[in-house]
Amino acid sequence: MTLSSSDVQGNSGKQLLTVVTPCYNESEVVHLFYNGVKPVLDTLSDLDYEIMFVDDGSTDDTLTHLNDIASRDKTVRVCSLSRNFGHQIALTAGLDFARGDAIVMMDSDLQHPPSSIPELVAKWREGYDIVSAVRDNSQGASWLKDLTSNSFYYIFNFLSPTHVPKGAADFCLLSRRVCNTLNNMPERHRLLRGMVSWVGFKRALVPYTCAERVAGQSKYSLSKMVGLALDAVFSFSAQPLKLAFRLGVLLAVFGVAYMFWNVIEGFIYGNLVPGYASLIGIVVTLGGCQLAFIGLIGEYLARVFEEVKGRPTYLVKQSPDDADVSKTQVT
Repeated sequence: MTLSSSDVQGNSGKQLLTVVTPCYNESEVVHLFYNGVKPVLDTLSDLDYEIMFVDDGSTDDTLTHLNDIASRDKTVRVCSLSRNFGHQIALTAGLDFARGDAIVMMDSDLQHPPSSIPELVAKWREGYDIVSAVRDNSQGASWLKDLTSNSFYYIFNFLSPTHVPKGAADFCLLSRRVCNTLNNMPERHRLLRGMVSWVGFKRALVPYTCAERVAGQSKYSLSKMVGLALDAVFSFSAQPLKLAFRLGVLLAVFGVAYMFWNVIEGFIYGNLVPGYASLIGIVVTLGGCQLAFIGLIGEYLARVFEEVKGRPTYLVKQSPDDADVSKTQVT
């Protein structure tokens, strides 16, 4: 979905700001988020605004709470997906339906502070198309979380030509032209923070302090975080395949050198001794490397397989513009 400037202007003639936030089983949080972000948006008197909630197939009564908020506030729009498609896809759906001249993506657990929105908007007004909020610290975060987060950014930036600033997650402001660019990128294994970096455009960084979660529990399990990290690497870099090739060549050279060394030992110095342990070790090592490399190729092929099927990125059971919430829309 690509919008023009005439499509996104508010009813008052002011520019329109859209806040996109995904929700998955966040019934304890959504009212707190709304009550936190609404007063901040009200301070931006020279902008119209809308709050776009994306229900990512919640199994609790999150959607009921969201529709209740929307029934009382015309600036609130609700999109509900047919099932849980994941955080990145929910954000993608929000970007597709967002009408703003500028779009802020943020989580609904209030770890992304609404108080940072005016600073993001101020940078946008200075002419920046992308304004990324960069986490400077995290209250209550464990050393393991900090270690894994820092490791992710280091490994991603080492392997990928696309640089993602350390601490820059999905909390950011995008101009309309950046949003339209992202909406025209069709890949299904998405890492939006990487895609935002890839598109280029003028970018500013704004530090923020990550607060503790106000209620509920994080829906990002360890397996989901690992999956996101794998998508990040395999979607933005072919470097693992190149490293595998180089390691394979190195092992082959080492094997040939080892063979010649044994020949010299046996026929010149008479020290040719059968070495079953070393033989088994070499076979197991090379076999393990081969299986690992085949699995690496499989990871890329699996993603190619998902792309060529051409299925919709997500399915919508309630569009933000549906009067009848039972209507089903395929997007």
